[in-house]
Amino acid sequence: MSLILALDIGGTQLRLAAFPNNSTTPLRTQRIPTQCPGESAYERLTGLLDSSWPDEPVAAISAACPGPLDPERGIILSTPNIPGWINFPLVEMLSSRYKVPVFLGNDANLAALGEWKYGAGRGHDNVLYLTISTGIGGGVICGGRLLTGAHGMAAELGHLTIQPDGPLCACGQPGHLEAISSGTGIARYVKEQIALGRRSALSGLTQFGAREIAAAASKGDELSLEAFSQAGKWLGLAVANYLHIFNPSVLIFGGGVSQSGDLLFDPMKRTMAQSVMDQGYLDGLEITNAQLGDDAGLLGALAQAQIMLR
Repeated sequence: MSLILALDIGGTQLRLAAFPNNSTTPLRTQRIPTQCPGESAYERLTGLLDSSWPDEPVAAISAACPGPLDPERGIILSTPNIPGWINFPLVEMLSSRYKVPVFLGNDANLAALGEWKYGAGRGHDNVLYLTISTGIGGGVICGGRLLTGAHGMAAELGHLTIQPDGPLCACGQPGHLEAISSGTGIARYVKEQIALGRRSALSGLTQFGAREIAAAASKGDELSLEAFSQAGKWLGLAVANYLHIFNPSVLIFGGGVSQSGDLLFDPMKRTMAQSVMDQGYLDGLEITNAQLGDDAGLLGALAQAQIMLR
């Protein structure tokens, strides 16, 4: 029995799962913090692999990592939360060290792949996946294949410009969906309005985020309700654009902010319905929650390796 070692590389933690090639149940899992004084993130990663290396043969290592990155060349172009990983040749370094095939993919793209193969996207060949949390990421399955683009940089769905003069995104560009409808964007809106003199149940708090805003909205706080209404409206406009471009049969939403439910999705659905050019884009469209949770990246990395090893 050969194993696939799936990695989920994040700025906060590194996760590893050892999967039999024909199973989604890992034989073992392990996680460690990404950052540690005196060690680089790469040293942490190879330490995790060394300590977890199985006795069974390893067919491949497959890694999900924040982008932008180039999976064809195996290079991480830049990852803001991991210092030093700029034009970082991760695939070459790991394959040279461990003498097995190594595959690399954008974490949101691979989460979409995992949901399609093992989660909420099963039975669909055209899938649009969005994860809404601190930022907004996503992935697209077209005709039963993951859309990656010429250099593996496709489907940066959170970086659609919807307000050209809008707030700055974390990437430095103005008016991206991520800057407006993410948890960060929702919190920014409430904090700006409070600073302008608006009253809210959150007034006086030094720190709060989308979760606290959702709780206040559920109790009728006017500003919190407005914040989610605004975020949902712009999300609906973005989704209408995605429907025109990709024509999926299912929309899958993951991430912590998606757990706010109707607060976000009622205004999203209204705007989406008003913005599509034809009802045909909505006919039979399924809108559902992601099923894989925190394991989406690991299972997406597994699916990537299974596809590449065929």
